[in-house]
Amino acid sequence: MVKRLNLATRAFGAEPGMPDVAALAAWIQEHRGRMADITTYQLDRTLAPQITAGIRTTCAGGRFYTDRIRECINGIADNRAVGELYLDTPALVEDAAGIVVQKKGAWCALPAPHVLGITDSYYEDEAEWSDAICGIYRTMMRTMRDTGVTGHILLSDTLENAELAALSRQNVFFYQPEPSRESLARLMEHQRQVASPKKNLETVFDLTDEYTLQKIFIIDPDPGSIDLALSHLDPDQVVCGGYSTENTGDYWKDLVTAAVYER
Repeated sequence: MVKRLNLATRAFGAEPGMPDVAALAAWIQEHRGRMADITTYQLDRTLAPQITAGIRTTCAGGRFYTDRIRECINGIADNRAVGELYLDTPALVEDAAGIVVQKKGAWCALPAPHVLGITDSYYEDEAEWSDAICGIYRTMMRTMRDTGVTGHILLSDTLENAELAALSRQNVFFYQPEPSRESLARLMEHQRQVASPKKNLETVFDLTDEYTLQKIFIIDPDPGSIDLALSHLDPDQVVCGGYSTENTGDYWKDLVTAAVYER
């Protein structure tokens, strides 16, 4: 008899969009006594539908968190580094605490350093600049982990060797939504778990001749992509992932529904 079995699910963040003014005002009123602004509201809105849908590994945040990061970095003006960088952490601690209260074990998605688009007008040395901005990220992520966030997704436009070398570790996961073969190869030099859209799965598995792959996260899976992954890996190594650009509850519910296979 054929059995339908469930695969694990994981979120990589979301984009909640700009809130309705009335809804934002009501939410801020409800959360009096803690820091409550548009960013904390967006963090809440990214996480809530995942919890309701039953996503196994939830993740607050997304590319919208760029503004909060810029606000917390001292030494920049007009998105240029004009002095030595250092980090103000109180807002990050408040954000992390809000995530943990909402869902213990949640991750947080951040734009990778290069996504901030900050240019260097102070260090005037590529290696020093990279060390400075990656140092800011190490401090930021450690601060949020110390508050209870489990780990971080770094949302990337490109996969840069300096960032991969400086920031790759067990509780940091680089995710590029539209990777090239070269990007995937660069990533797999540093990370043995890979998130991939369906169309790139064949490339990922082809690269396993050169690199070790311990787990695959299929973004927006369908039955064909799940079958392909299971032809290479065991079910506990295959996870169905998502990044919602609409952040509706239906998106995450549909992901849970799709995360099945037959044996």
